[in-house]
Amino acid sequence: MTIHFNDTFLKAARGEKTDYVPVWYMRQAGRSQPEYRALKEKYSLFEITHQPELCAYVTRLPVEQYNVDAAILYKDIMTPLPAIGVDVEIKSGVGPVISNPIRSLADVEKLGEIIPEEDIPYVLETIKILTQEQLSVPLIGFAGAPFTLASYMIEGGPSKNYNKTKAFMYAEPEAWFALMDKLGEMTITYVKSQIKAGAKAIQIFDSWVGALNAEDYRHFIKPVMKRIFSALREENVPLIMFGVGASHLAMEWNDLPLDVVGLDWRLPINNARKMGITKTIQGNLDPAVLLAPWEVIEERARAILDQGMMQPGYIFNLGHGVFPSVNPETLKRLTAFIHEYSRTNLSK
Repeated sequence: MTIHFNDTFLKAARGEKTDYVPVWYMRQAGRSQPEYRALKEKYSLFEITHQPELCAYVTRLPVEQYNVDAAILYKDIMTPLPAIGVDVEIKSGVGPVISNPIRSLADVEKLGEIIPEEDIPYVLETIKILTQEQLSVPLIGFAGAPFTLASYMIEGGPSKNYNKTKAFMYAEPEAWFALMDKLGEMTITYVKSQIKAGAKAIQIFDSWVGALNAEDYRHFIKPVMKRIFSALREENVPLIMFGVGASHLAMEWNDLPLDVVGLDWRLPINNARKMGITKTIQGNLDPAVLLAPWEVIEERARAILDQGMMQPGYIFNLGHGVFPSVNPETLKRLTAFIHEYSRTNLSK
């Protein structure tokens, strides 16, 4: 049986005209789905991601349930770090905790390199299962960006203000840039292996980079991001950048050799276009709106769609991930609304 492949998301990512606005949701696989919660009673996140068939099932679920236009690989941004010598544990209710935090240039120099086929074969196998047999939509692979990974590695876990990270950046610039080089190289190797296995697009999550001002971003972060995206450009798949609380960096991202600028809910799409964002835009419904009555969700989604559809190159998403308390039926209904409303309005 031949599965019809829906490439609407890929077209929109490349800025091409589409019949309707494609949609996917960050954290669409997992926490809000009853099937996933049942699995989590038996297995940890680590155990699910290390079992390719199970991980492929979790990744595929939202495509089947919500009719979204892309799948995103179910895994964690910490996945490649143990391979380079970072002792990381995902603690329930806390997040990633690192028992050997980076404190000096010597600590950075101890970090190794990732060999994806040896270190993360389960990730590559999951991608192969999904892309060779089962998916009717593109699979998005992803990686955490160097700043966000470094913030965990230096703080030793989640942080509210990243003061240790920034202090290290300001006080130890040689060690900082050495760390960016290591993490940049790891990211390039890791992402290229995902593409080789079958991922059709890549999103780089710089979740916490909004903690920096634009000047520090340009000096301490942008060089490694340029290097990463320039290297990935050769793979000829759409590249997406996303961060939280980073509206002030949107124009910095627009300069990078990538295809899609992901916006959180703080920056309206119209404003982003007026600022000069020329690339495809992805976003940006506040995930908290999904807990509101349907009339509110529809009104907010319509307003975002009206802005997004003003020119080609638009992908609907949330401004951050789906909350665990969101009803899966809401996401199914929202997807149908986005498809129907945009199809009607784009054909006018």
